[in-house]
Amino acid sequence: MIYLDHAAATPVLKEALEAMMPYFSDVFFNPSAAYLPAKKVASDYEAAKATIAHAIGAKASDLVITAGATEANNLAFTAIQANAESVLYLATEHDSVRRIAEQCGGTEVKVLSNGIIDLSDLKSKINDQIELISISLVNNELGVLQPLAEVANLIRETKIDRMKRGVKTQLLLHSDASQALNLLDISVSRLGVDLLTLNAAKVYGPKGVGALYVSHDVRLKPLTYGGGQENGLRSGTENVPGVIGFAAAVKHAKEHVNGNRKKYAGWKKILLQELKDYELINKKHTLDNFIVLCYNGLDAERLIFLLEDRGVYVSTGAACATSKGVRSHVLKAIGLSDSEIAGSLRISLGRTNTEEQIHDAARIINEVVQSEKERVKRNG
Repeated sequence: MIYLDHAAATPVLKEALEAMMPYFSDVFFNPSAAYLPAKKVASDYEAAKATIAHAIGAKASDLVITAGATEANNLAFTAIQANAESVLYLATEHDSVRRIAEQCGGTEVKVLSNGIIDLSDLKSKINDQIELISISLVNNELGVLQPLAEVANLIRETKIDRMKRGVKTQLLLHSDASQALNLLDISVSRLGVDLLTLNAAKVYGPKGVGALYVSHDVRLKPLTYGGGQENGLRSGTENVPGVIGFAAAVKHAKEHVNGNRKKYAGWKKILLQELKDYELINKKHTLDNFIVLCYNGLDAERLIFLLEDRGVYVSTGAACATSKGVRSHVLKAIGLSDSEIAGSLRISLGRTNTEEQIHDAARIINEVVQSEKERVKRNG
């Protein structure tokens, strides 16, 4: 198997799995219990949170642990105080942001043809009612990096102007950084974000665990009520094994970020040199492990099944959309035609790959694409 869909899911890192195992059986205690073994578990849980927080330049108390990025994104939007038309979100955002933003009467911000935010469009849409702007640090389909620091600077200027005019409406910046931790050195202060979403499942940690960084001056409302865990914002018995594994995976990613970038950049170069007859969609400002190819005139979904038969696993975009047969709103937002969208494949490199696999994948993809072109030509 040559797995080239690491943006959709990553296998749990060996070190993360080993760190988790005792908390499923031997050290199983509820962190909220009063006896000493439980207090030790609570201490381990907080230490794990501190490790995750440290990786983004934050404190454990700044994090709310969630069941993944979707819940974290939804929780971030509870910071909104108005009922409608107070949100701006990027046209290429993940559906977990798009859907909740639409529920809030949000307005899309355009992207340029390279997938980067149109800052002039953003500026024109920030009025005195806007409370929250949501822009992913790295797009989950293109791997495009957004200039969050520039957005944060625009927000600071807007807040100063509002203050001078006596406008008291808050203005917050939220970013989904689920795809970023493996290859970027993230600092919430450098990014200028008020809210930041993290996802263990994209960083070789366990599925079903995420976190939301919350700046100290942001007020959220809980989505669930109960025992008051996570400072009252996420009630429910803590997922201790999950957070322990999350922390181990984040620590490993932080230690290997530079090496990963170099390795994936090399493999990406090999693929692009050896693949034939494609158009590269994400040319600039992308993570080194993301490659989006267009084979215009072919059916990418058919290519996926043919490649699977040859042991190569790729995707057409976000897994949650692909499984429903939905065309990519991301590729539409950057101006691709229906035919180009239908013929586009996403390749995302990761830890399971080797250089030998990259050469093999290029050969197999070329063979499958050529065969499909001949079939289409024969059938007219």
